[in-house]
Amino acid sequence: MPWLTIPAVLQIIVALGLLNVWLVRPLSPTSYRGGAAKTLKQEFAAYGLPEAAFWIVGALKVGAALVLIAGVWLPLPVDIAAGVVAFLMIGALAMHVKVSDPPMKSVPAVLMLVMSVAIILL
Repeated sequence: MPWLTIPAVLQIIVALGLLNVWLVRPLSPTSYRGGAAKTLKQEFAAYGLPEAAFWIVGALKVGAALVLIAGVWLPLPVDIAAGVVAFLMIGALAMHVKVSDPPMKSVPAVLMLVMSVAIILL
């Protein structure tokens, strides 16, 4: 499988992670939600963000995920999509710090940031 490269695998992992959080489990509590939030929307409220931020970030993450998946086989701007994800993960880390979350809650954002930067660099 010539398309199965390290960047392609990272693209699929990052994309499926984003789609899982935003489309499959937005209403599910996880140990990684910021503050005392039980849902994704409550998490944005816990960070003190306006509801519009929830929709904008969601659209950016789902859109970037789709580009990352399709970009495995099509000539799409994967570096831009990975850059958007990296930027949003830096914002996620800042929000965790803002609400004084324990470091463990930031692990998914750190991993997504590292993988997104790796996609860009590789």
